[in-house]
Amino acid sequence: MFGLGRSRQPAGVDLHPPFPGEVIPVGDVPDPVFSARMVGDGFAVVPPDDATHLDVCAPVSGRLVTLFTTLHAFAVVSGEGLEVLVHIGLDTVELQGAGFRALVEQGAEVTAGQPVVRVDATAVRQSGRPLVTPVVMTQKKQVAELSVTPGPAAPGDVVCTVRMTP
Repeated sequence: MFGLGRSRQPAGVDLHPPFPGEVIPVGDVPDPVFSARMVGDGFAVVPPDDATHLDVCAPVSGRLVTLFTTLHAFAVVSGEGLEVLVHIGLDTVELQGAGFRALVEQGAEVTAGQPVVRVDATAVRQSGRPLVTPVVMTQKKQVAELSVTPGPAAPGDVVCTVRMTP
């Protein structure tokens, strides 16, 4: 009666692509650290080949807790407490921020779909670095279940749902 004695359902968190492109499982990322899920489980997005710049958006609403000084990655903690890392491209830390511009300051509240970093996609490609962008849940103990919908994705699409541990 009145729900007493029932266990609460763990929170489910929907994630959106950081930009339009092709969603792939994180296990298919051409980098052994990400594909082996050493950083966390999740998905990645491959931008269109003809993209000249990318506005990389928050995949969830929450607080921007980390914005790397090289701007190649950022982390958002959702209202449910899920920590989500967006790593823009592979080996892009080596660019030392060249071709990246912050659009939001660390510590700010962001909404899902809000641009966080603008990337000169042409410059990154010319440097020989792929723009496949992993989006991973870095706190593995938070994730009870994760489902990814691979394929083409547009802003606002739900491409991953995480059921958090109670």
